[in-house]
Amino acid sequence: MQKPCISSISIIGLGLIGASVLRALKKSPLAEKQRILFKGYDPSFSQKDIEHVKELGLDRFETDKAQLYETDLIILAAPVETNIKLLEEISKHVPGHTLVSDVSSTKAAIAKRAGELELDFVGMHPIAGREQQGYHASHDELLAGKTVVVCTGRETLSRPDTANLLELLQSIGCRIAVMTPEEHDRVVASISHLPQMLSTALVNYCENNIDKSGPGFLSLTRLAGSSWDIWQDIVATNRENIASELNGFSRELDQLADDIRNNRVDKIRMQFEKANMLYGKLTNKSSS
Repeated sequence: MQKPCISSISIIGLGLIGASVLRALKKSPLAEKQRILFKGYDPSFSQKDIEHVKELGLDRFETDKAQLYETDLIILAAPVETNIKLLEEISKHVPGHTLVSDVSSTKAAIAKRAGELELDFVGMHPIAGREQQGYHASHDELLAGKTVVVCTGRETLSRPDTANLLELLQSIGCRIAVMTPEEHDRVVASISHLPQMLSTALVNYCENNIDKSGPGFLSLTRLAGSSWDIWQDIVATNRENIASELNGFSRELDQLADDIRNNRVDKIRMQFEKANMLYGKLTNKSSS
């Protein structure tokens, strides 16, 4: 019987996404069939945290870097700039066969650094999350039905261990989308980073009237609960794309304000009808 490509996985950073990936993969029949050993490390963990995360499926909390990086697959699940800094340390320890991945929200900067260090790297971005952070908010179904964007070159994509990684992701219910790191960062600036910035700006803009708001305002500003500790690295590594999206959206708002001021009812109605149609597509996609 041929040895599975991936028989051990190390997850560095056991917060919301890292712990959710761990919990989902631990339940995967494919991971069980391959008898994958799950190792992990998080510098913020107390002994109580270590005991708890082992209950969630971690086989070994590993503080020895040599042992931590002696693995078939490394998944970096810390904030993106921490992940980028870890690449240099990893490059000094990993065996030649080790595949390195991450679950950061931006991809171009980390892919560039991995290339400079000549690491075998495949970037991942699970399009999933919550406003809450930490392993306490993790869930084994957080990634089920969600898209995972995979960013890598054709050569790495054709490797057997990369193919095995994609099989493992599909086994926990993920949909796979392949993009270049640059394309990924442009897309998420529009559909993820822009909504976060708008939600943050809106709740701050309406500060004096929040006590009079209703459920619609609450729904629209849900992302305002997101932590700056997470978003500061995203902004730092995708600032040009985010700024461009904000500028573009600002022009849309200016046009809408002008249409309302000048009572261009037909243009406003067309905006509502188009939005209704697009929202219908969005909700159908989410429920499928």
